[in-house]
Amino acid sequence: MSGVNRREFLAATAVAGASAFLASPAGAVPWKTKIHKALIGTPGEATLETWKAAGFEGYESTDRGASPEKAEAARKVAEKLGMRIHSVMYGWANFNQPKKLEGDLASVETALRAAKAYGANTVLLVPCRMDGKMPKPWELDIRFEAATGHLKQVVDGDNAPYAEYIAMHDRSADAARDAVRRLIPVAEKIGVIIALENVWNNMWLQPEFFRSFVAQFDTPWVRAYFDIGNHVKFVPPEKWIRTLGKLIVKCHVKDFKLNANGHDGTFVPIRDGSVNWPEVRKALDEIGYNGWASIEGSDEISVAERSRRFDLILAGK
Repeated sequence: MSGVNRREFLAATAVAGASAFLASPAGAVPWKTKIHKALIGTPGEATLETWKAAGFEGYESTDRGASPEKAEAARKVAEKLGMRIHSVMYGWANFNQPKKLEGDLASVETALRAAKAYGANTVLLVPCRMDGKMPKPWELDIRFEAATGHLKQVVDGDNAPYAEYIAMHDRSADAARDAVRRLIPVAEKIGVIIALENVWNNMWLQPEFFRSFVAQFDTPWVRAYFDIGNHVKFVPPEKWIRTLGKLIVKCHVKDFKLNANGHDGTFVPIRDGSVNWPEVRKALDEIGYNGWASIEGSDEISVAERSRRFDLILAGK
């Protein structure tokens, strides 16, 4: 465009933007990011119509073993309603159990192919789970070696009581790393992202530690699936979000109510717990998160009520 017309265009754009801001409700925040609302499940068309009417834009499929034909059929149902199946929930894999490794790798590959047929771009994968004597969440003070991801300590002071846990964690992290690396070429070929989650698997329990694990793969085909409610008892979720930053590819929306002493607690419907939702929304905007967020749980309240509360979260309330 000409210099004069360009100046006129920029001036008009500035005025329009200012007018839109001034026309917003008092106290409203002009978010830079757009978050898409979803639920989790394997709904039939009638249920999906109900979800659509409540304001949800899509869902995350729990049918990780769907054949390409079955997934394609589900995709067509969703698309007919103007909705999208955005992800597949694989869940826990037993990569740290040698007898189950090959079977689980093949199963994840099946989920990646199903995701492609669904029209989804991610598979949620928890790459290991483990138990053992470990510190309470409020006792954690994790230090780790950046090069290997191995733990140097889990508490400040005497770590001898947790020696077995530390050793098991290191072995499991190594196994998870090797397994994910084997899956990367498959994910790249299929065109679906491996979205890693550490959902109460007793691994990578602080933000910097989990970030280090995900970032080491240095590929767009491995990102983080962040569950807002799962991390409340370890570190406030807004800190996780700011630490993981651009590594986050998808989010789960969940709430957790800490006990009166700030320790432990229980899952509750969204907005009934200890999550600071305005701060979470702000953090997501700060990292430039434009993407999907699926409500997980909150089954005690209706789909319509879940949607209403989600809208409040999206508004920063």
